[in-house]
Amino acid sequence: MADTIYDLAIIGGGPAGYTSAIRAGQYGLKVALIERESKLGGTCLHWGCIPTKSLLFNAEIYDHFKHAKEYGIEGLGEAKINWKTILDRKNQIVAKHAKGLDFLMRKNKVTVVPGFGKLTGPAKEGIHSVEVSNDGKAQTIKAKNVAVATGSDARMLPGLKADDRILTNMEILNINDIPKSMIIIGAGAVGVEFGSIFRSFGSEITIVEYLPRLVPNEDEDVSKELARTFRKRGIDINVGAKVETVERTKTGVKVTFTASDGKQVVKEAEKVLVAVGRSPRTENIGLENTKIKPERGFIKTNEWMQTDEPGVFAIGDIVMGLPQLAHVGAMAGVVVAARVAGKYARPIRRERIPGCTYTEPQIGSVGLTEAQAKEKGLQIKVGKFPFSANSKASIIDSHEGFIKVVADAKYGEILGVHIIGPSATELIAEAVLAIELESTIEDLMFTIHAHPTLAEGMLDAFGSVENLAINV
Repeated sequence: MADTIYDLAIIGGGPAGYTSAIRAGQYGLKVALIERESKLGGTCLHWGCIPTKSLLFNAEIYDHFKHAKEYGIEGLGEAKINWKTILDRKNQIVAKHAKGLDFLMRKNKVTVVPGFGKLTGPAKEGIHSVEVSNDGKAQTIKAKNVAVATGSDARMLPGLKADDRILTNMEILNINDIPKSMIIIGAGAVGVEFGSIFRSFGSEITIVEYLPRLVPNEDEDVSKELARTFRKRGIDINVGAKVETVERTKTGVKVTFTASDGKQVVKEAEKVLVAVGRSPRTENIGLENTKIKPERGFIKTNEWMQTDEPGVFAIGDIVMGLPQLAHVGAMAGVVVAARVAGKYARPIRRERIPGCTYTEPQIGSVGLTEAQAKEKGLQIKVGKFPFSANSKASIIDSHEGFIKVVADAKYGEILGVHIIGPSATELIAEAVLAIELESTIEDLMFTIHAHPTLAEGMLDAFGSVENLAINV
């Protein structure tokens, strides 16, 4: 291995890293994938996207069982939760897909190098050297190009450390029992998803968010609808609230915060989940040996993910200006593999990135919000179609929420789509494609959607922009 010169060495085996490795292998490049953990997959597979969505599916099934009699299903008795079985199933899913990644590495002739990768400096005669440390042993990987894909860690509030009561997205996935009560600090995707999961399982949930609304990156109407449905589910919501202290008690944790009206509030619960964002994992990876100058830990790149150091790319959660989403990192990895291989590629465009939040109800969005479009000075038309008017939503007994479309007033080009409701995270794919192809309202209004489907709600939503929705 010491004499091998790779076309691409990738530091980090999460979605950005392993996707880039697979695509580079498909292009016939010689690839080394350096991973410090014992298994590939990164945070997404082991502590994020996959295990949380497994729990959300269990929560959804449990919610359906609560209404079994309404669906004509009797004789089941009272549904009970076996938390250990739920965790076991989650772990089996993770293990299956981790094993699948090992297979894909072999299939695409990717050399997996265990250990901690570190940049050593600029390329010498066109060749970069990456120092890899593993169990006290060191080796050097040489490559014509390097992609840094080291991922991110959960942020913790100053002065706090994660333990069995003060949790991040990692600790919460292995708690022994469902807590009777939980305070969640932060109402981004992680916070509201875990709030949704454990509320379904019977926990008393309190959400404390510093910004003035839940899921603050979403369209304001979506935030309002989520708050309405969460309150309907019995979740205590506190927005515009500043956490002052988090203290362990004899039996749990006490959180003191200043509410939006200026009053101090004290809440106690068995557990606290800190969900205040993620920090890029860029310390001690040798950036100081290069021309790369991180800002708040993030790395600046051009549209092709190239850093200030020639031949060194950055992909995934460490990239400045891109959302910390697995699918963004994966596409960035694809772009890098194509550039290194000399193949066709398109840069990532921020306004064409879908965002998905897997709460109940689900949220899916892409493009400009109504407020963002107005801030840009665009002349727009807005349409909204409620799921309560969609027959399939009634059939599956999930008719909360709506589909909102923001379009250019003159030409009808679709600028943004924001969905809260059943299967929103699946339905958003149509909107992503529509924006990618620069489709217009007219195009979509004359695109046949099957009946009865939730997707048919998209047809009505596009029509609603021109006040021509059929079913309202």
